[in-house]
This record gives sequence, structure tokens and C-alpha cells, in this order.
Amino acid sequence: MLQVTALTKKDAELCPVRQVLSRVTGKWQVLIILALEDGSLRFGKLKRTLGDVTQRVLTENLRSLERDGYLTRTVDPKPPVAVHYQLTERGTELMHLFKSLTRWAAKNHDAVRRSRELYDADRAE
Repeated sequence: MLQVTALTKKDAELCPVRQVLSRVTGKWQVLIILALEDGSLRFGKLKRTLGDVTQRVLTENLRSLERDGYLTRTVDPKPPVAVHYQLTERGTELMHLFKSLTRWAAKNHDAVRRSRELYDADRAE
């Protein structure tokens, strides 16, 4: 089994599993990476694709993903200025992993929902 136990803050900061997963497993990071599956998107199109994300949250998440090398940001300066985001090779590899997880989530959604309902009903009594 991979080492995931961290007894101190320093251990947690040095743990590669925690350091990588904590930066790519948030809701918006996963959805951004999945949205870029078919290629480059402009900021506005990416925001419309995701729907309920604020401009500030999208910008913060895009910067974080760019910083870690999962996507590139390209500015086309001719009027109007256009900013495009595209997955890197690392981002594409991660996207394939997320797609597997997404298929699993879709397949198991009803069972998970039923489990939640049963759990909640047991706790309500």
C-alpha cells in the first residue's frame, strides 16, 4: 500500500500522494480537466461549459492547474484578445483517469443514492 499516513505537518507537506491529489481532486479541477478533453477552449466557453462556476473561482483553479503543468494558457493578442486553455500531456493523462472515475460514478450513482437514503433513514429513527 502507498504510504499515506502523515503524523506531522512536515510529513504531510512531503507526502507526494497528498501533495498531488489535494491539488487535482477538487470539484472544479476535475470538471475543468474533463471539459478540456476535446481540445482548447476560450475562457468564456469554458465558463459556460461548467455553468455554475464564478469567474474568480474558475480563474483561481485555472492558474493552479497551469502552475502544476496540467494545462497551458495561450493569449492571442489580436483584437479581440482571446485566452485559450488546453491540456498538456500530463493533463491528458489525468483526464483519462478522471474519465474512468466519471464512468464509475455514473454507473454507481443510483446505488450510492440508495445507500445515503438508507443511512439517513436509520439515523432519523
